[in-house]
Amino acid sequence: MIRRLLPHPYLTLLLVIVWQMLVNDVSPGSLTLGLILGLIIPIITAPYWPNRPALRNLPMLASYCLIVLWDIVVANVTVARIILFKRNEDMHPNWVAIPLDLRTPEAITMLAGTITMTPGTVSADLSADGRSLLVHCLDAPDPDAVRAEIKHRYERRLKEIFE
Repeated sequence: MIRRLLPHPYLTLLLVIVWQMLVNDVSPGSLTLGLILGLIIPIITAPYWPNRPALRNLPMLASYCLIVLWDIVVANVTVARIILFKRNEDMHPNWVAIPLDLRTPEAITMLAGTITMTPGTVSADLSADGRSLLVHCLDAPDPDAVRAEIKHRYERRLKEIFE
């Protein structure tokens, strides 16, 4: 009964939080509407994704979110410094292929989204077999260092969360 009413509880919680952020109002009416949307949308969409993603380590997920937020702030400052003070001749834009150890689509999607949300990097392509992610970096004089940082900082944690 509970599983039918809450097929994806984390999605319900996320929808309520996003709704509250969108309306920018914490009143009983907006909270009620957010809860209604948070309950109805997962029920309607549940048949389209019967396999709920398994989150194995919620404290690690919270830690991962904080690390990503910090990296976004640092990357914003770094990109601003590059744009304002670095000459074009000194820049090293580069394509970096990241071999993936992740296997679940949710983990790969989260990694690609994290890379794209971080200023200065964009995930551009996932190989057909899902074992390699192509990333463009605004300034990457050492592609191996970028590859190692992404694997150590993000992929390792996502593997603990999802697999």
